[in-house]
Formats: sequence, structure tokens, C-alpha cells
Amino acid sequence: MATIKDSVHDHIEIEGVAEALLDTPTVQRLRHIKQLGTVQLVYPSANHTRFEHSLGVYHLANRACSEIGIEGRQAERIRAAALLHDVGHGPFSHNIEELTHRYTGKYHDDVDELLTSGEVGEILRDHDLDPGHIAGLVAGEGQFGQLVSGELDVDRMDYLVRDAHHTGVPYGTIDTERLIRELTFVDGELVLDAGNVQTAESLLLARALMNPTVYMHPVARISKAMLRRATERLIEETALDAERIRRMDDHDLLVALRNTPETEAFAERYGSRRLLKRAVWAELQHVPDSLLEAEHREIRELESTIAERAELPATDVIVEIPDEPTIRESTTRVVVGGEIRNLGAQSPLVSALRTAQRGQWRLGVYTQPEATDRVGRLAADELGLDPPDGLIRKRGGGVHATLDEFE
Repeated sequence: MATIKDSVHDHIEIEGVAEALLDTPTVQRLRHIKQLGTVQLVYPSANHTRFEHSLGVYHLANRACSEIGIEGRQAERIRAAALLHDVGHGPFSHNIEELTHRYTGKYHDDVDELLTSGEVGEILRDHDLDPGHIAGLVAGEGQFGQLVSGELDVDRMDYLVRDAHHTGVPYGTIDTERLIRELTFVDGELVLDAGNVQTAESLLLARALMNPTVYMHPVARISKAMLRRATERLIEETALDAERIRRMDDHDLLVALRNTPETEAFAERYGSRRLLKRAVWAELQHVPDSLLEAEHREIRELESTIAERAELPATDVIVEIPDEPTIRESTTRVVVGGEIRNLGAQSPLVSALRTAQRGQWRLGVYTQPEATDRVGRLAADELGLDPPDGLIRKRGGGVHATLDEFE
């Protein structure tokens, strides 16, 4: 048995198949992938990695198995899946996942080939575990996959607490012990036991508060958008394909970007934190539906048109259109009055948070600091944005269809 000191869960004891998997290259690679990608440019202490997060998920999965009464080989499967659940992540975690998925059709939880081959596959089989079954648990398949990837999964419980701890932001603090103690299966469905609507709401609220403060912070969004565009150029201009990039770590990708003429300018800007600035920051109601539904190719064409009109290189304008906001946690199931109900139907808080999330949504256009005003006006025209009179104002350049304060 190995005992590891963790900054969030104190001492984590690892044994069995998880201990055997711990020092494989597949798992150790996660030491070099930051959990929050470019968020470290906002919160300097947010340097925690997918490796320590995976240890935390393993710890919580082990606790959940004990509380629910899952034992033997089934518990070993869950513990293995918990430790391995993030091995499919590419560099900078989710920051370029949308890009690599466009080329490969695979997300980070598509881990079949990683678990069935090499040292990981050998260890799983040596412990009489089917790698394909473990990959299914990672993807959230079956009754027990809900513990690893679902609305009440231990993955979410760990990352909220861990991200809050390392950023210093208190909003992600949740009572993981209470959550785990109240988990139960009813007719094969993972739910929170009776009397725990508020417990479920705490998870929902933590995620909703962390979203604008950490995960969608403007500087994190700008740096992520820059990283994604630079990586796209790397794929377009070199022999590196998206599949190879998916298997890199953060350092590998930065070196590749630094050593490629078409992307070295980005690498230099990233290294010195000289980021693009907001030229447009528009609320959801001011964005036409056609733009929300635009394909990637169309967005790239719009960027080129705006840059040309502004007499800038095409690489100096980025249009970022986030997905429309959703609250996945609202489908969390809780037992109320002996019935299983969706949290969204039981909690008035869900409706309020949906409204808040839509109010926090912003379309962003980013460019060189000295060009924000020019690009902002041209982009608002080219994108068909329609902010009402009195809501457009300038602050440090650019067009802002909002009354928010800006840095």
C-alpha cells in the first residue's frame, strides 16, 4: 500500500490495482498537464495537475464504494476507472479538446486504446480486470459508471474543491463527505437519499459560482482562445496531426509552438503574458441566432474579414462564441417523499441559476491592445450585433454590450 499526502484530502491510501497503475507512463504523464489549463495566468497558484486530481477522484471513489457497500472485483473496477479517468486528456486539459475533437472525433473520455494496450492493459488483465469494461466506466456506462462520470460523480466533487483550494476562490467549497454518505442506488440509478435537496443544491451552486469566477474568467478565455488558434495553425502548417497532439503534455505543446515559425509569436506572447484584449464583449440577447449556430469555418471567415477591414494580420483577430449556457447538475436525482425527482423540478434555485448563467454569457472578439476600438466597431458591424442605445460604451477601447465593469 502507498500513502500519499494530498493538499485537499490529507492522506490518500492507494493499494491493489490502483497502486500498480500509479507509476505507469500513462498515469505519470498527468503530472505534466495542468488541471485548469491557462487559468494560471489569472490565479498564479492554480498549478495543480490532472495527476493529483486523479488521486483525489480515486480517494473519493474508494470512500463511495465503502459507504454504498460495493466490494470485491466491482470495487476494484471502480477504483481503477477513477484513477484512469483523465488519462485521455490532451495538453492544457479542456483548452484544446474542442479542436482535437474536430479532427479526431474523440474526447478525453475515449480511452479504449490507452487502457487495452501497453503497460496499463497488462496490469488490468493481471488483476483480472477487463480493460474494455474499465473504459466503459470512464465513459459513464452502466450503473457503476455513474460514480465516475455522471451528475453525482466523484470527479466533479474533487475538482470543485481542488480548484477552489488552488485558486484561493472559496465558492467551490462543498461537503464531499456529506455528499458521499448520502449517495445510494435506487433501481440502478445513483441518487441522493431522502432529505438531501440542499446537499444537491450545494453542488449546483458551487459549480455555478466557480464558472464566471474561474472557468470562464475573461483572461482565461482569451488565453485559451489564443492557444486553440495557435494549435490549429500548428496542425495546418506542420506534420503534427491532432492525434499526436492529443498525446502530448503541456510542455511538449509549448515547445512545438515555440519551434514552429507560424506559431512562435504566440509562444512568446504566452510566455510573457502579453495577451490579446477584448474588442467586443456582448451579451447573449445582442447576438443573432445565426451567429450562435455558425460553424467553425464560418467563424474563421468572419475573423479574416474583420482583420482585413481593420488592416491587421488574420492571426490578430479571434472571435470566440461559447456554447449556450446549460446546468447539467440540474438533472441530479434526489429522493423526495419516497419518489426520485430531478433537482431541476424540485429546487427553485435551479431556475434562478439558469437566469444568472444566461446573464453571464458573453461573446468575445479579441485583438491587439492598440486596435481594440477599431476592431470592436468593425466586428459589431460584421457580426450583426445589435446592442441597444445606452448599453454600448467604451472602456479601454472596444465595444461592450453590457454594463459590467472591466479590468
